[in-house]
Amino acid sequence: MSRIKIYSSNRCGYCQAAHRLLHNKGVEDYETIIVDGDSALRAHMIQISGRHTVPQIFIAGQHIGGYTDLAALDMAGELDGLLAEKQ
Repeated sequence: MSRIKIYSSNRCGYCQAAHRLLHNKGVEDYETIIVDGDSALRAHMIQISGRHTVPQIFIAGQHIGGYTDLAALDMAGELDGLLAEKQ
């Protein structure tokens, strides 16, 4: 089981940006859960994140937020430590 999960959509620019950011950090092993057309998966995402938008990113079960939250962690220099800590 992957320690990083991204609830995503196939037509979402922010989702693609989140995937790129993780790829640029050398993270290749993560689970992408596509919620397009699946109301049960979307409802589950909303329940566990409290948010309606994609992407919703979880690292080792901890809700990080969306792409802007992930990017803010990176800009603050906190993402690398979080990724290393949760291995």
